[in-house]
Amino acid sequence: MKLPSRRHFLHSAVGGLGLGALKGPALSRSPIKRTGPPRLRTALAAYSFREAFGQEGKLDMFGFIDYCAEHGVEGAELTSYFFAEAIDEAYLLRIKQHAFLKGVTISGTAVGNNFALPKGNELTQQIADVKHWVDHAHTMGAPHIRVFAGAPKGLEHTVAVRQCIVSLEDCCDYAGSKGIFLGLENHGGIVAEADALLEIVEAVRSPWMGINLDTGNFRTDDPYGDLAKCAPYAVNVQVKVEIQKRGQPKRLADIGRLAYILRESNYQGFVTLEYEAKGDPFEAIPGWIAKLQHFC
Repeated sequence: MKLPSRRHFLHSAVGGLGLGALKGPALSRSPIKRTGPPRLRTALAAYSFREAFGQEGKLDMFGFIDYCAEHGVEGAELTSYFFAEAIDEAYLLRIKQHAFLKGVTISGTAVGNNFALPKGNELTQQIADVKHWVDHAHTMGAPHIRVFAGAPKGLEHTVAVRQCIVSLEDCCDYAGSKGIFLGLENHGGIVAEADALLEIVEAVRSPWMGINLDTGNFRTDDPYGDLAKCAPYAVNVQVKVEIQKRGQPKRLADIGRLAYILRESNYQGFVTLEYEAKGDPFEAIPGWIAKLQHFC
């Protein structure tokens, strides 16, 4: 007897809950079909300056946008962690205005969350927080939000995966109503491996779901191969300057090879430098931006 695949099992299990149905056909996420040639647009993530944010007078979100403009970067990814504590519509509109006048596109934002949780108040709050940032992204005109799957907390792995899928469908339904994509990042936990990430993304029944492909987060036997496997589902790409095979030390990433992988998948979108290596980012980032722009 032929047994159902794990992906089919997960999708059937979620469908059986009667949750997450979209208006229109309830189709799972499949590789994105893009017409025309590949188009790689460079961007910079605010997370690259994570230590500078919060230091008195060092950097704020307006200064980060200025930095992107000064270095000829088309897009700015505005990581949610570094916004002012008091976020209101007026503040978000000021950011939108500032970016527009600087000629910088707000490519998206990024949140921290965990959907691999038991049903209850904590998971409900995680979903509400993501939806709250959907509203913020909509106000700023940001078309994409990076989200996490998370790590199981008091749950068996298969149940954690199911909870994540249901939560993503709920959030995608809301995000889609605002015209915003959610990109699930390969960020450890239940999506540390490429197949595990694809199982979840393919099970989410929403055209607003995709992968936020982080080039430095697969610590597998073949990181480049795993990136190529996931690239057809990418709605945003974050490039790290280092890459690490399982059991080996970090090495400098081959930016040309990464660009080739994206072109082969016919990717059309932002390629965002997210600098996490050692050293002063203010000194290191200009050189990496130049290298990224050369290959993109």
